[in-house]
Amino acid sequence: MNIHDQLNELEAMVRGAKAMPMSVSCLVNRPHTLQAIERLRDALPTDLHHADAILADRDAVMATGQEQAERLLESARAQRAELIEKSDVLRAARAHAGAVTAEARAEATRLLADADDYVDRKLAEFEVVLNQLGVQVNNGRERLVARREADLARVAATEAPPPSEAAGDARHDPEVEVAAPAETSQPSPT
Repeated sequence: MNIHDQLNELEAMVRGAKAMPMSVSCLVNRPHTLQAIERLRDALPTDLHHADAILADRDAVMATGQEQAERLLESARAQRAELIEKSDVLRAARAHAGAVTAEARAEATRLLADADDYVDRKLAEFEVVLNQLGVQVNNGRERLVARREADLARVAATEAPPPSEAAGDARHDPEVEVAAPAETSQPSPT
């Protein structure tokens, strides 16, 4: 029987005791009450030791809990500092990435402009070469036309009857007019 049961039994004895007439006092069974008190006294030290052990355990548990709370708090502070540092690192990394991106875009723009300038210079050089070729082609065609006309005139001159025979006939026939041969102009080669 534990101490609470014994106290309840003692309380029941006192409440169940016969009351004295005209008094608040009561009559209790002395030997029975003393035995209950003795049992209570015997049980009390073990319960007190048990209570002291529980209190000591409670203090130990509280100390352990306090230590755990301190460790958790310190860990949380460390994590907070790490997160703050990481956020600073993240901000710095983002800033660096933005700078690198801007630099890459500027470099790409510069390279495109350089490429456009190079292509434009090459096209201008091709244009000059093509113009020179065009002039040479035109000059060649003009020489070809002049040579063709000269060749045609020579062929025409070789196919015509000799001038003495044609002139003699024309002198005897007054109705035939003698036409002077046309001069062929030969362009100078350029």
